[in-house]
Amino acid sequence: MTSTSTKVKQLLIVAHTPSPNTVKMSQRLHEGALTPDANNVHTTLVAPLSATPSQVLNADAIILYTPENLGYMSGAMKDFFDRIYYPCLEKKQGLPYALCVRAGHDGTGTCRAVTTITTGLRWQLAQPHLVCKGPFQDEFLSQCHELGTYMAIALDSGIL
Repeated sequence: MTSTSTKVKQLLIVAHTPSPNTVKMSQRLHEGALTPDANNVHTTLVAPLSATPSQVLNADAIILYTPENLGYMSGAMKDFFDRIYYPCLEKKQGLPYALCVRAGHDGTGTCRAVTTITTGLRWQLAQPHLVCKGPFQDEFLSQCHELGTYMAIALDSGIL
């Protein structure tokens, strides 16, 4: 009798959450990724200053979450990229990723900066950038939940 075992895939969420609303949004990303429809996905939520190259190397997909700071990603997210760039450059080409930005303005600079870095890493965008702009709205929470769910189900089903 042969047994088929399915490899558990790793979804990494790297989220900078300096305010109560950004905490809520990252929690909703995480909750969405924990959907029961993605049984073979293990999801880890980590702050960018705590994230390690080995976590990225073990990831099968990644969600990046950052607030917009002065038209750019947060300093903590930039630090994350600085630390993981070379250790992961050759080994994680093609890594599916999604980006969520909490933007007080328009998020353009933040998306451009992250796109520049992820292009250099040769990661693959799995979903259009989610940019939550302007004053906080409850709709942001459902959008984050949906993004987390999408990434987990797509990873579990082999789409990613």
